[in-house]
Amino acid sequence: MRICSLVPSATEILCGLGLGEDLVGVSHECDFPPEALHKPRLLRTLVDQEHLSSEAIDRLVRSSLERQESLYEVDEAALRRASPDLVIAQGLCEVCAITPAQTRAVLHRLSPQPKVVSLHAHTLEELFEEIRLIGHATNRNAEAGRLVSGCVRRIEALQERLMGTGRPRVVCLEWLAPLMACGHWVPEMVELAGGTEMLGRAGEPSRVAAWEEVVAAQPECLFMMPCGFSIERTQRELALLTGRPGWDSLPAVRSGRAWLVDGPSYFNRCGPRSVDGIELLAGLLHPDRCAGLVPAGAAQPLP
Repeated sequence: MRICSLVPSATEILCGLGLGEDLVGVSHECDFPPEALHKPRLLRTLVDQEHLSSEAIDRLVRSSLERQESLYEVDEAALRRASPDLVIAQGLCEVCAITPAQTRAVLHRLSPQPKVVSLHAHTLEELFEEIRLIGHATNRNAEAGRLVSGCVRRIEALQERLMGTGRPRVVCLEWLAPLMACGHWVPEMVELAGGTEMLGRAGEPSRVAAWEEVVAAQPECLFMMPCGFSIERTQRELALLTGRPGWDSLPAVRSGRAWLVDGPSYFNRCGPRSVDGIELLAGLLHPDRCAGLVPAGAAQPLP
């Protein structure tokens, strides 16, 4: 089967099902597993995340959405060369990927037209359903079942480790200017990792939050995970937070429990590595119970 993935999480799922060789095209953001880096790129983005500031990116995104213009371009010639039987797209976030309308418009011009599977998980349970859905669409039902079972077993094992622990107050920030409180699956990840997310709500979209809300939450642990930003990229904009009134008085800052984390790998995408993200959070929230669960280079404490 010839498969094109327009979503990084779908690429990870497909490779987790042993379909890496079947991938004939991926999005510009598909960077895991490493074999995905060598696949033809089918999308281009108009957002220069490396050089534009967070504020400039936010302005560009908002103005594009207001004008109903896409932030992404499809390399239609590359898509035609790929000649896919199956295309995996997403319908969750117009900011994060090509829109369903764009996908339909481009695929309508292909002949023969491929089958399309659209992903829109807001929760971990919906992620597991989508793994099974992709497994069904690719005749990998058994592999999908094993992948889901493995994820569930790891989460259950973690819950046993955390039994009887306290639950620190947590704030996860998915953007710095404006401040965005986490949403969708991330509050659920915090809960499973033994914390209580104070601003985000499980299954609901990320939202703009006032700095006063962060201060009022008095987080004992603070995680910065801007969408699409590496730890190094986030470091360049830390002054957007550390210069705010009341920063030094936050419990998380006073106790040295504020971290930059690798958002794209473990939090911004809902995929198999979300379980690694849960373990990562648990390792930082409860190092006495969950030592050794933080992947190398995945988190960096603020001074």
